[in-house]
Amino acid sequence: MGFHQEENSPKMRVIRVGTRKSQLARIQTDSVVATLKALYPGLQFEIIAMSTTGDKILDTALSKIGEKSLFTKELEHALERNEVDLVVHSLKDLPTVLPPGFTIGAVCKRECPYDAVVFHPKFVGKTLETLPEKSVVGTSSLRRAAQLQRKFPHLEFKSIRGNLNTRLRKLDELQEFSAIILAAAGLQRMGWQNRVGQILHPEECMYAVGQGALGVEVRAKDQDILDLVGVLHDPETLLRCIAERAFLRHLEGGCSVPVAVHTAMKDGQLYLTGGVWSLNGAESMQETMQATIHVPAQHEDGPEDDPQLVGITARNIPREAQLAAENLGISLATLLLNKGAKNILDVARQLNDAH
Repeated sequence: MGFHQEENSPKMRVIRVGTRKSQLARIQTDSVVATLKALYPGLQFEIIAMSTTGDKILDTALSKIGEKSLFTKELEHALERNEVDLVVHSLKDLPTVLPPGFTIGAVCKRECPYDAVVFHPKFVGKTLETLPEKSVVGTSSLRRAAQLQRKFPHLEFKSIRGNLNTRLRKLDELQEFSAIILAAAGLQRMGWQNRVGQILHPEECMYAVGQGALGVEVRAKDQDILDLVGVLHDPETLLRCIAERAFLRHLEGGCSVPVAVHTAMKDGQLYLTGGVWSLNGAESMQETMQATIHVPAQHEDGPEDDPQLVGITARNIPREAQLAAENLGISLATLLLNKGAKNILDVARQLNDAH
């Protein structure tokens, strides 16, 4: 690896890190850079912030704008043009198939993957269950709306867009929403835990693929940077997220259909629960499968063939464990597809496109 020899030379390499301009994106990027600085005290890091399409188109429901590259495209152009060396994303924003030339070189340890409910000040102390009939709940996610509509038929769900600051402001200032649903991890990273009125556990609302984890995107051929960020991989998070991403990829899900997951690692077993819903939550199908996977205690070098699985490169985690996780995701998706999940997803996709 080309970094260590240069520590004493005057021309120190600067590692340039790209980020979206939103406050949450900056916080997430800063936390990864802080970890890297601690691991590589001899290196310099420069953070470069840029706006993305997703940040600019704020008046359209996310599921309508056309898939996942919304928040990643401009950042990928900067990577491609060699203007930045790595980009930190919420893993749930990264598509399961990345454009050629890019890879996820690190999946950091997952924070709370669950969804959280933030209530309007006048409903503090309530839960979704105890909100008055016909209360309006804001969420930009079809996945959340479908599950929660099924679970809480007395509520109405409406799209709300914007970054976390904007959404909280809309909740507090407009009298339109009684509550909004956000990822708990984002609220925690922003230091807004005190606004969380309720955490939704998987039996109420399963989470999005990769939710709560950060992914570091790099150029697939940039071995130096791959080695640099590879140490950030958290083995358990990585394996859970490989299974989740393989499930979604095999279902061909994306922003425009309600797909959700729940994973757990226990005693060498990886458990994956996955579900699909119709848009209003009336139809639903979920299953759980498990696979034996040994989380490695020590790092070892895998084979040098194309190492990407569901867009992720992790040479320091045993290949066998990664393949077992990917297989689990594919098997669960196949099981649901054989039971008729494709029909539910196709209808959801058509309805969403028609709106």
